[in-house]
Amino acid sequence: MTVLRVENVTKRFGNFVALDKINLEVKKGEVYGFIGPNGAGKTTTIRILLGILKATEGRAEIFGLDAWNEAVKIHQNIAYVPGDVNLWPNLTGGEVIDLFVSLRGNVVKNRRDELIDRFDLDPTKKCGTYSKGNRQKVALIAAFAQNADLYILDEPTSGLDPLMERVFQECIREVKDEGKSVLLSSHILSEVEKLCDKVSIIRQGKIIESGTIKELRHLTRTNVKVVTKQPLSLTDIKGVYDIQAVEDEISFQVDNERLGEVIKYISEYEILALESKPPTLEDLFMHHYQERGDD
Repeated sequence: MTVLRVENVTKRFGNFVALDKINLEVKKGEVYGFIGPNGAGKTTTIRILLGILKATEGRAEIFGLDAWNEAVKIHQNIAYVPGDVNLWPNLTGGEVIDLFVSLRGNVVKNRRDELIDRFDLDPTKKCGTYSKGNRQKVALIAAFAQNADLYILDEPTSGLDPLMERVFQECIREVKDEGKSVLLSSHILSEVEKLCDKVSIIRQGKIIESGTIKELRHLTRTNVKVVTKQPLSLTDIKGVYDIQAVEDEISFQVDNERLGEVIKYISEYEILALESKPPTLEDLFMHHYQERGDD
């Protein structure tokens, strides 16, 4: 069952094309990663989904409803966390959480207090005294205290320390186990890799790749370190890149489709030690951007 669908959505601001015919599909019980650098179009896409912006062309739907025309009805069953949370400075954190969850009415009993404890938030302090991380905690607690069907999270862990990031990841896994769906926009690639079933990479307003982590890994290279008994040279071997030698150890990257034949070639030099690591999402991400001449 499809919960969120974006079909050929284009968004223009004057002559500037912020989004160019992008497509996304998030299914029930799925955690979907949406990654790209700042300015790539992630937040613009999310604002269209939330009914804040209207698409110039194409269609965006949540629960089968038009994101622009049926925004009020859609918001009854979604929870949203932005990357930069602004709160009322004279209200306490607890008061803001209560206000947010009361707007929905679909609160999980006792969930609020449990989350305040897990995220280590002092709800009695005024929001004006909170750090960025604590403001982010308020938004996360309010979101996860709701019994939403879809969680739209735009850089949600911005400002959180590693321990709180772990709590956030636990919360994502819990809502997934309950059959809820999550759209997670992030530039923290290790986070996306741990949590997401599928990923789309957006660059300059265009989706350049989509698929599961496993499906996308064919686009990048495996990292290999090897020590051989006999002197080894890989400079003329196809599919081998970034060769570096430190004493007896040679490290390099190899295209996945050539990994078998490269290992076979190396074995002729009597392997003493071999370490092979599968490509990470960060490798894939940098592979895409560097080969296209971006910073």
